[in-house]
Amino acid sequence: MSEQPSTVQPTSDEKLWAILSYLLAPWVSLIIMLFVKEKAESPFIRYHHIQALGWGVVGLVISLLTVGFCGIIWLIGSIYFAVKANNGEYVVIPVLTDLMKKQGWL
Repeated sequence: MSEQPSTVQPTSDEKLWAILSYLLAPWVSLIIMLFVKEKAESPFIRYHHIQALGWGVVGLVISLLTVGFCGIIWLIGSIYFAVKANNGEYVVIPVLTDLMKKQGWL
């Protein structure tokens, strides 16, 4: 079910930015959007940093509402998504990816 916007293999630099987007979500995504705009031109980085931004915001809100209980689950998910991005794959987060595609963000 993973849709790949591009068939070009991502470079190691692009993979690194995607990994950081998930592991340090949503902060790295905000940095990319605000200060490192040339990185956001890459389809691979753009896909992952926008999705990581949504993942980070959802994770922070849920962790705050559950007083950190779901924070561990969110962290495990972040690590899993980072590993998939390191393999050059486009991650599909079940509800979040569909929502972002419907909004036109991905």
